[in-house]
Amino acid sequence: MQVRRARRPRGADLPGGGRVARRVTAAVGLAALLLTACDGGGGAKSDGKQATKSPASVITVQPGSGGAAASPGDRVRVHSSGGRLVDIRVSAPDTDEFGGSLSADGHTWTSSALLAPATKYTVVARAEDADGKTVTRRTTLATARARTFVGEYSPEKGATVGVGMPVSVAFNKPVRDRAAVERRLSVTTSPHVDGAWSWVKDHSGKDRVDYRPRGYWTPGTEVTLRMALSGVDAGGGVYGTQQRVVRFHVGHAVVSTVDTHRKTMTVKEDGKVLRTLPVSSGKPGFETWNGTMVVLEKVPSIRMNSRTVGIFGPEAYNLGSVKWAVRLTPSGTFVHAAPWNAGKFGRVNGSHGCIGMSTSDAR
Repeated sequence: MQVRRARRPRGADLPGGGRVARRVTAAVGLAALLLTACDGGGGAKSDGKQATKSPASVITVQPGSGGAAASPGDRVRVHSSGGRLVDIRVSAPDTDEFGGSLSADGHTWTSSALLAPATKYTVVARAEDADGKTVTRRTTLATARARTFVGEYSPEKGATVGVGMPVSVAFNKPVRDRAAVERRLSVTTSPHVDGAWSWVKDHSGKDRVDYRPRGYWTPGTEVTLRMALSGVDAGGGVYGTQQRVVRFHVGHAVVSTVDTHRKTMTVKEDGKVLRTLPVSSGKPGFETWNGTMVVLEKVPSIRMNSRTVGIFGPEAYNLGSVKWAVRLTPSGTFVHAAPWNAGKFGRVNGSHGCIGMSTSDAR
């Protein structure tokens, strides 16, 4: 085939002038294109640079799937070559939240949560390249078995509590590394409330950690407890399994004050006095504990057996159905109906440590 040569335009005195040079370049480029097209692939090779496509995104997940079980306490790492990660989801049975953070370049995601023992995780990762094309990878990984611990938390999800209720987590195994466990617990509030954690032994000897506000909660506060105990070592190779988000609401400020000298209980709601009730508290030798206590539970009926609190002999009792009982301590201090003490309310302290009143007032 013939290839035309570019003609020099009239009035272009200088060879290689800007306009002429552009036309020559265009003509030569066209010739090369035509020659290549007609060559059939068996002759000359173009020495021009070939346009290259961006490599497709490849997503890798560590610890890898299909191999040996991952170790408890490891973190999940997801990496994308050729595209930015746009969505990462890690899930497991009975797991609320498994968060993480993305690197500045968008190519690597690292979980903030740790892997729990003997658990199967599903990882779904999606990456997007510069052209907007997406790649999704779904994989699973499993962790090795190990000794475990759990924390029993209160309040429950969705509960409405009073202004004095602490956040409590009681553990079924001894916690040797309290700092490691506490670092994986957090409480946030709206509006903001200052508070702190404190470790105690509960009445059954279990390790327990409580979060209390500096004063009382503000009525209407929304509280969120996050338990990121999955994979944390409480000491001696005993690993947590829980990844929990617990939200509850603070209701009205209901504060009842018992005066054991006057033998009255004054009930206030949001600072307003609702009622003043005559009561009878602990008699000599069985004085009622003083201090600030929170309502732990309320039941319409409960059995009270003095053996459970170490009272025997002439003072022993076994009451099968005590009505309208409000528990103040795990060891057994209640406010409850005590019709057998009728005539003492407001006049004589005659109980074994509980605060008694009429059945109608207790209800």
